[in-house]
Amino acid sequence: MRLRRKIRLTAAKLGRSRGGLTSKVHLSADWRCRPLSFVLTPGQAGDSPQFRAVLACIKIRLPVGRPRTRPDAVAADKAYSSRSNRGYLRRRRIKAVIPEKADQAANRKKRGSCGSRPVSHDPDLYKQRNTVERCINRIKEWRGLAFRFDKTPESYLAGLHLRGAVLWIRSLQPV
Repeated sequence: MRLRRKIRLTAAKLGRSRGGLTSKVHLSADWRCRPLSFVLTPGQAGDSPQFRAVLACIKIRLPVGRPRTRPDAVAADKAYSSRSNRGYLRRRRIKAVIPEKADQAANRKKRGSCGSRPVSHDPDLYKQRNTVERCINRIKEWRGLAFRFDKTPESYLAGLHLRGAVLWIRSLQPV
């Protein structure tokens, strides 16, 4: 029974493509390019449905008190632009810095006065979104993570957590 359960978990994080088995890493990073959370999904999985899972994994331990789980603002690309994601951020009182997709804007304009308000985002805060891309580049400096040598999703996720810990430790040392 244990073996079957492990096989299901492994199969859940690997997806099929023309190139073979693939997986996709969804992550969040702080403004200093340090990873905060990792979520591993099959390669064919969409980005927008994983938004809540990535935010749910964020836990930052401060010197005093409970871990912090709610950031002040979230900057994401257009793949994460959806009504449900924006509503989720609004309910948690988190500022959404996500540009609107062109087809969503056209649909809203087509509905006229029945459409919702135009989406606004802070362009200065959106410039900080490249920290996620730089964090991915730092993670992929490890050749095993860049070329995905690990055969199981569990070992690959463990490598991601190890690399994230190394990045955090290096950021704490004085330059």
